[in-house]
Amino acid sequence: MRRIFLLNDGQLLINEIAPRPHNSGHFSIDACITSQFEQQVRTLCQLPLGSTAMKIPAAVMINLLGDIWQNGKPDWRFVLNQPTAKLHLYGKSEARPGRKMGHITVLGDTLQQTLNNALAIKATLSKR
Repeated sequence: MRRIFLLNDGQLLINEIAPRPHNSGHFSIDACITSQFEQQVRTLCQLPLGSTAMKIPAAVMINLLGDIWQNGKPDWRFVLNQPTAKLHLYGKSEARPGRKMGHITVLGDTLQQTLNNALAIKATLSKR
């Protein structure tokens, strides 16, 4: 994300530059023809942009925050047993409440079905 402000006296003030894909779009790894990560590489290498169309009808992303590590490392077996769920852990060494530690992308045929599956998976993680 980049926010730039031009002041009246001609000076340039840059508020924020984040030259990386935003974490709200990480679902694109599993759900899109060209992920946001590949798209960034294509842009930086001055290659043609790829299609960002969805490969499947629906995808829901669940952020995994450090809160679910409060009783130790979560047991990922339930998530990994779900055929439509894709687990992505970021390899961070320390879990803290509110810190994004990874995400799960749930894929499906309809948005409502996929959302229901994602909420069920999230509920199991909150109980562990």
